Amino acid sequence: MGRLHEKQSLTVTGTRKLQLIGLSGVPLVREADELCEIVSNALANSGEALRNGDILVIAQKIVSKARGRYVDLNTIEPSAHAEDLAKTVEKDPRLIELILRESTEVLRVRRDVIIVVHRLGFVMANAGVDFSNVDNRTDVDNKTDVDNNTEEQRALLLPLDPDAECEQLRRDINKLSGADIGVVMNDSHGRAWRNGTVGVAIGASGVETLADMRGKPDLFGRAFRITQVGVADEIAAAASLLMGQSDEGMPLVLMRGLQTGHGKAADLIRPKEIDLFR
Repeated sequence: MGRLHEKQSLTVTGTRKLQLIGLSGVPLVREADELCEIVSNALANSGEALRNGDILVIAQKIVSKARGRYVDLNTIEPSAHAEDLAKTVEKDPRLIELILRESTEVLRVRRDVIIVVHRLGFVMANAGVDFSNVDNRTDVDNKTDVDNNTEEQRALLLPLDPDAECEQLRRDINKLSGADIGVVMNDSHGRAWRNGTVGVAIGASGVETLADMRGKPDLFGRAFRITQVGVADEIAAAASLLMGQSDEGMPLVLMRGLQTGHGKAADLIRPKEIDLFR
């Protein structure tokens, strides 16, 4: 069981009221844990009940952990290409090989950084292969074995299909609670031309992910010509304010007051032929 935190919330008011509630009581997630059960327990622990139109934001990491998306670097045999890239990046060739296996294209390489096109279409650093907040201990028959020599040997990958995971969790929650909600899976990504990481949506269901404003009037009646709003990314970024990036232990955030809709995180990926940053 991990450290439990008190419920936290953030409320933004105006002509509309938007509330973000960090759900407490989430344990350290292990392989084969039931995500719907974890969500249900966190809601109860936080004194919250789902309502129609609520949006649940779930951290990618706990989904990957529940699905057992671990890879032991000791099982990876680096290719010649990985060995060559590792010299420039100055990272473990086994890690580079794992990044290459999770990618379809390498875009930029320099010391400590390799920017790739992930197999899901996201342009990101290190293909989402992560060591932070990953327990290097393994559970066998409910016993925990600790090997002090396994530090940063066990990596965590992104889920195989984040949109499908969000859809399944949404269905499971609806079956359990009767509430029609949206689900967004968020992760932290860097951005071109900007310092710092922000939360972005890598999976979604029951949420308008990309709002097309083209043809709609502005305050002065002029029609928008190119504006599209990454709604799901904005939801993910807002939730990240409560989730944090280190030891906050707040991987579930409930958003209330924003209209739900339909869309997938895949809708947010810009086609290569119009991507000016490549």
